[in-house]
Amino acid sequence: MSLRQDFLDLQAQTSPYPIGIEVSHAEGSYIYDASGKAYLDMISGIAVTNVGHRHPSVVKAIQDQVDKYLHVMPYGEFIQAPQVELARKLTSLLPGRLNSCYFVNSGTEAIEASLKLAKRYTGRRKIVSCLKSYHGSTHGSLSVSGNEKKKYAFRPLLPEVYFMKFNSIEDLDLIDDSTAGVIIETVQGDAGVRIPSKEFMLALRQKCDETGALLILDEIQAGFGRTGKLFAFEHFDIEPDILAVAKSMAGGMAMGAFISSKEKMASLKQDPILGHITTFGGHPVCCAAALGNIQAIEEGKLVETCEAKGELLESLLHHESIVEIRRIGMMFAVEFANANLVYKIVDKCIEKGVITFYFLSCPESFRLAPPLNVSENELRKAAIAINEAIKESVK
Repeated sequence: MSLRQDFLDLQAQTSPYPIGIEVSHAEGSYIYDASGKAYLDMISGIAVTNVGHRHPSVVKAIQDQVDKYLHVMPYGEFIQAPQVELARKLTSLLPGRLNSCYFVNSGTEAIEASLKLAKRYTGRRKIVSCLKSYHGSTHGSLSVSGNEKKKYAFRPLLPEVYFMKFNSIEDLDLIDDSTAGVIIETVQGDAGVRIPSKEFMLALRQKCDETGALLILDEIQAGFGRTGKLFAFEHFDIEPDILAVAKSMAGGMAMGAFISSKEKMASLKQDPILGHITTFGGHPVCCAAALGNIQAIEEGKLVETCEAKGELLESLLHHESIVEIRRIGMMFAVEFANANLVYKIVDKCIEKGVITFYFLSCPESFRLAPPLNVSENELRKAAIAINEAIKESVK
């Protein structure tokens, strides 16, 4: 039986139409299939490998930690150097109010825990989220996601969740004295890279301050340099009460975190104790990888060069059928008139050895999120292939 057939028969599938590239290995900006064909990865595993595949700093950090120990105890019981060192590093890069880190395994877990923290700390139950948002696939994270097509088959979901329009100052009136938390993507990713105004974000922060609601910023896609700032909220002169990160946090390893103040986090450790717990969260190998990832971002000056590379790629994409390009840093949505055209373009790009991808909630656009350390030559190569794919798909 072939590997491909066992993949289809033995692994549960997420859709009827998997891309189906049989991966041999990956390095830098490229993924290679079993036949040796190279694919320029222009989505970074969907905003995960911001420092490229198998970055030397990440690989070395993993190898060094593997030689010491793997899992030894569920999170929070033993003192493990990779966890403490990562917490030190992250809090040194974040505002003073974000001085306590809780490490988990994924973005959806970071969201689940953030919702619990908001409810536990405030003693309230109401959650306000945004239409067209995406926060994950578990029951809690799905409850606060704003795409009904992804939700209806799994109801009932969490009660007392209300939705406002993204970037609508008028809709902030939904936030009141009964609101535990407001959860919002700093930049909406799955909705097709929707960038809020600074005016909206400042008004949102003020409304949360006035009502006592906790502001939860989901930077699972937008964090760790993707938008041209280390964290996307830096664009808007605000700070969250709770920050959720994952995806690109550990350079390709499975990891997430929610970060808040020590005072707020303390509410999870008593009444009841173990108010939030995880067996594998903060896995020492993943924490080591995250430290190597941050080292790669800093030493490579990847935040500083992100915007210029984003501008270059945007300038190279051109066809009369493109309706709009929405971009912040190296986070792109390229929009067309209809979804069918987008499907053709994505397939054509793969034929040409360039990986782009869809948005769940914005099917009329395709996404680009190249590694932040992609070279200018690689960007030019990708742009040529993408432009050709568009031209051939429009015929």
